[in-house]
Amino acid sequence: MSAGGSSRAGGRAMASYLGKRLVALVAVVWLVSIFVFLLVHLLPGDPTVAILGPNDTPQARHQLLHQLALDKPLVQQYLTWLGNVLHGNLGQSFSTHQTVTNAIANALPIDIELVVVSQLLAFAVAIPLALLAARRPNGLLDRLATTTTFGMLSVPTFVAATLLVLVFATEIHLVPATGITRLTTSVSQNLRSVIMPSIALALGSIAVYFRLLRADLVATLQEDYITLARAKGLPTRYILLRHALRPSSFSLLAAAGISIGSLLTGAFVVEYLFTLPGLGYLLVSDIENRDYLMVQGVALVIAVLYVVVNFVVDFLLTLLDPRIRRA
Repeated sequence: MSAGGSSRAGGRAMASYLGKRLVALVAVVWLVSIFVFLLVHLLPGDPTVAILGPNDTPQARHQLLHQLALDKPLVQQYLTWLGNVLHGNLGQSFSTHQTVTNAIANALPIDIELVVVSQLLAFAVAIPLALLAARRPNGLLDRLATTTTFGMLSVPTFVAATLLVLVFATEIHLVPATGITRLTTSVSQNLRSVIMPSIALALGSIAVYFRLLRADLVATLQEDYITLARAKGLPTRYILLRHALRPSSFSLLAAAGISIGSLLTGAFVVEYLFTLPGLGYLLVSDIENRDYLMVQGVALVIAVLYVVVNFVVDFLLTLLDPRIRRA
């Protein structure tokens, strides 16, 4: 087969693979929307009373019935709710009278920043450390790094966050203990306010990424083409970065996708401890206030983000390793 024919065949295979994954993505998101919609109907008793709480008045109940179409059959209620969601209307909080969309739009950037900063820190530490450890397996550095990361895995996030506040905020006064400065207000103050929560989130990722990449690098370095590269006299650093890192990064990328999705929910504890008004803090506060429409909207956004992130990572894996696409 010619190079052009092979390229076209590869393009068709990629398009077919993406089409199937997109169909699966839409199906999963649709199922998620059904479960999130049913959250309100799983409440004990009258859902309008549970949602309104102390704000339960005939006028508010009539407004809620009209807004959620609760006076209509269940299927029609779902279709009305889904249509509103597709138009960006997730309802309105009955405690703060703020639209759910605006509340999520204000909170989501904080979660995105925490995830991005924590993952940049995790990659910046884990990848160089794994490369150094894999050069001499079972050497002093390898044993120290393996033991340290094993200890990091055993420390819960809330314990690490508390220790960071105690040392760097209370004792040294290097960073603020709680709250956040928005990125649009001050870049330097924003980084000072998010660095501790990001480190608390990054500790578990560092341990997982290091151990996965280090194991794959050690296995890759035993391959015949690595032996041939060494026989040619290529420097070890060049071999690690040029020939060993990419084929050893598949497990790392897959773990990163799962980790990033998990951080969207794992950040809840950190946000609550550091009083960061992200999605986690918003969700916990709304559960305490019994603001079920806000809970429903936040749960939907988090679930969809989790599914989309894993879809993107799956796509990136096919770019790195075409064997997945062919399989």
